[in-house]
Amino acid sequence: MKFLHTAPLLARWLLFCLCIASPYVLATDEPPATPASEMALSPEFTTWLAQLRQDALRQGISNKTFDQALAGFQPIPRVIELDQRQPEFVDTFWNYLDRRVENRRVAQGKEHLRAHAKLLRSVQSKHGIPASVLVAFWGLETNYGGTTGNFPVPLALATLAYDNRRSEFFRRELLNALSILEQGHIGLGDMNGSWAGAMGQMQFMPSTFLHYAVDGDGNGRKDIWRSLPDAFHSGANYLKKIGWRSNEIWGREVLLPEGFDFESARPEIKRPLHEWAALGVRKADGKPLPRTKQIGAIVVPQGHDGPAFLVYRNFDVIMEWNRSINYALAVGHLADRITGAPALALGRNVDNQRLTRDQLMQIQHQLSQLGLDPGNIDGIPGSKTRLAIRAYQKAAGLPPDGHASASLLEFMKKESSSTAPAGV
Repeated sequence: MKFLHTAPLLARWLLFCLCIASPYVLATDEPPATPASEMALSPEFTTWLAQLRQDALRQGISNKTFDQALAGFQPIPRVIELDQRQPEFVDTFWNYLDRRVENRRVAQGKEHLRAHAKLLRSVQSKHGIPASVLVAFWGLETNYGGTTGNFPVPLALATLAYDNRRSEFFRRELLNALSILEQGHIGLGDMNGSWAGAMGQMQFMPSTFLHYAVDGDGNGRKDIWRSLPDAFHSGANYLKKIGWRSNEIWGREVLLPEGFDFESARPEIKRPLHEWAALGVRKADGKPLPRTKQIGAIVVPQGHDGPAFLVYRNFDVIMEWNRSINYALAVGHLADRITGAPALALGRNVDNQRLTRDQLMQIQHQLSQLGLDPGNIDGIPGSKTRLAIRAYQKAAGLPPDGHASASLLEFMKKESSSTAPAGV
């Protein structure tokens, strides 16, 4: 799934919010249930469908395409169920990474690098995207094409467009999907994808397809479902257009010094490498950082006791593909592993308990009670929650890493039974 700048980037962000627990939920959930044929079509539904047809016609979509794609349409209950489902747990970085960058996926990635070497060299020559990076995206998005989704994209998108939660966003994506059919890039019977409309080997939303899909095999169609040349060239074209720098890596694991100021460990605080080096940051093996003019940020996905990474501009590009730090680190690490790099070395001896949503809501509630603003008390550790946690940790004399953990919750409960930390 990929987006850029306005509509495409918004599409990616909204989809991430839908499935914050896992980037795979779009591609790997089970096939749709049979539409509820007994459902009565209300006058509101009939009016909605008629207006949708008019919007489609204005966008250059023929009545024929519209009728074929939405013949007998009724909302699919399974799609609504998945859309409304909330994750039960907020997982840790290590749990997330170990499920996605495990030995089997690394071995398969190496095999695909060899099997598709000629094609990948051609893609890299044209777009400047390393073969290992492209294969890593492919591996995480659809398990190397093995789980591209079984939902009929127009019907899934129509279901979400009719639902009132994010109707405008999915209405636009539905019209974009109909435009793809109108252009003849894929037949209706082959236009399958995730429950939220992500499509093909690299899980493009329709808006992303229209902006960045490429005819890689030269047959006049952009088939990101069955043509690896189309899928790889499209993914690489997207990464190039959003700013991938071909002469830079995404980042690296680093070793932080004793007394490191974790207030500065966040993606938005960027410094030249020589400044990080002056603060005592070194490579994971203890060697000095390279003397380059690169600018990077420190991220600690599992808090101050977990692993630390120095990430560069290409990490930000991965984050535009999926607004999850864990996902971006997994892509970068998988790309490194399939080219022979070792597994991560540091930060394994860390609190690795998953938080339930209820537990995270307890943290948010206590922050709110102390006059800090965690945003919505929803069990999702967003930017406001992380900032509020940092403020609490700083006042309590804890490393201000902004990380929500079971140990933090335990500390907060003990403190709340006495007095609030000074300064909160």
